[in-house]
Amino acid sequence: MSRTVESEPRVSAPVLAAYSYCETVTGQQARNFAYGIRLLPTPKRRAMSALYAFSRRVDDIGDGTLAPDVKGVRLDETRALLTRVRDGAVEEDDTDPVAVALSHAAGHFAIPLGGLDELIDGVLMDVRGETYESWEDLKVYCRCVAGAIGRLSLGVFGTEPGALHAERAPEYADTLGLALQLTNILRDVREDALEGRTYLPADDLAKFGCSAGFSRPEPPAGSDFAGLVHFEVRRARALFAEGYRLLHMLDRRSGACVAAMAGIYRRLLDRIEREPEAVLRGRVSLPGREKAYVAVRGLSGLDARSVSRGTVRRRT
Repeated sequence: MSRTVESEPRVSAPVLAAYSYCETVTGQQARNFAYGIRLLPTPKRRAMSALYAFSRRVDDIGDGTLAPDVKGVRLDETRALLTRVRDGAVEEDDTDPVAVALSHAAGHFAIPLGGLDELIDGVLMDVRGETYESWEDLKVYCRCVAGAIGRLSLGVFGTEPGALHAERAPEYADTLGLALQLTNILRDVREDALEGRTYLPADDLAKFGCSAGFSRPEPPAGSDFAGLVHFEVRRARALFAEGYRLLHMLDRRSGACVAAMAGIYRRLLDRIEREPEAVLRGRVSLPGREKAYVAVRGLSGLDARSVSRGTVRRRT
């Protein structure tokens, strides 16, 4: 995969307005994502905002209060819109700003739009209420809703000319997406339980005596909840270690974006590991100043240099 262009010759007023809408959506709704993409040059930042706005639309359908059959119809409509984008059938004066922005981004970057089809597939799993017996089963879901986003983002970032093993960049981007999604699952275990959703593999829940679920703000009676969390944290850390190999394949600002987003989630993982039961009492998060610090660290290239030396470690 070659490095993508860093500038655009001309962007029309309707397209600029569409990007502005997507950037507003991103700024208002992306808790962690926005910290990373602020580090990108304007064309890449706009393209990433278009990807986020489309993905947010898909997620909102899945997370909304509509009946499952209505959600299915809405997701079919969204997939049809994606087909129009893929076919180049969205005009600049289209009334849907997300479609306009995504179409323009796809015309300027090598974005594998099939990843958005995978995202829709993953949200359909949520709509059907699927559960997962094993980690291998859960990986299928995580690859749809997060690994695909990593590969889509890589289409915007591109890889540096001559980067060693650049052919494996999509694999690493996918793996990093899995690491972020597993961290999300741990963070949201109580919130998801209240929505009637269980993501952690049934095999793991049984192994640690947690099959009763997490409908209460304390662990199931007689369970080893801390053991479960620490087991999943180790799995997530292994995924981060593998996925971080992507960093040395990217240009400085794209690498900073990835390091910032991944760094925020790695710090969330540290907090969850230190106090596992906190996830049963509410959402574990980082203060804005700490997120900003992680972004600055990413821009400095510290994480990318650590990866090249094989020394990315847990930070507290």
